[in-house]
Amino acid sequence: MLQVKAGQVDKMGLLFERYHRPLYGFFYRLQGQPATCEDLVQNVFLRLLKYRHTFTGEGEFRTWMYHVARNVLADAAKKNKASAHHYDVADWSEKIGGGVAADEDLQKAQEVAQLHRALNKLSAESREVLVLSRFQELKYEQIAQVLQTTEGAIKVRVHRALNQLKEIF
Repeated sequence: MLQVKAGQVDKMGLLFERYHRPLYGFFYRLQGQPATCEDLVQNVFLRLLKYRHTFTGEGEFRTWMYHVARNVLADAAKKNKASAHHYDVADWSEKIGGGVAADEDLQKAQEVAQLHRALNKLSAESREVLVLSRFQELKYEQIAQVLQTTEGAIKVRVHRALNQLKEIF
């Protein structure tokens, strides 16, 4: 990103190749609509390019990227005023595949759908910390930077969110 900031805009393609799938997964787990998620990913990269001058290089790029992604998601939510989340099991069955028997595919898809229904019952804040920590595999320190809070507060939020998810699931 420092090279992009310095004017080598063509390096943005490399960043896109590295990070578009994790970003898509982040949005999908929080929002659940494939077409919308693709648009959100594109918007993140447009903003990264537009606001490249704000990247200092002091922190990790991924942390800054997820901070921008949260802002894009918040702006989209304000624009659409839609709080309904929809998860299509058919979409997940395509992603889960990989040579397993059809019964196992169906069972996995059902479990994923059940997990997403449970995630949807959590508050947006709880769902977000779980997605960042468990699905996006960010460290607590990185999540604290993204959410602009302390690492200890993130540990508490994740612990509480996991307990709530266990009760619901």
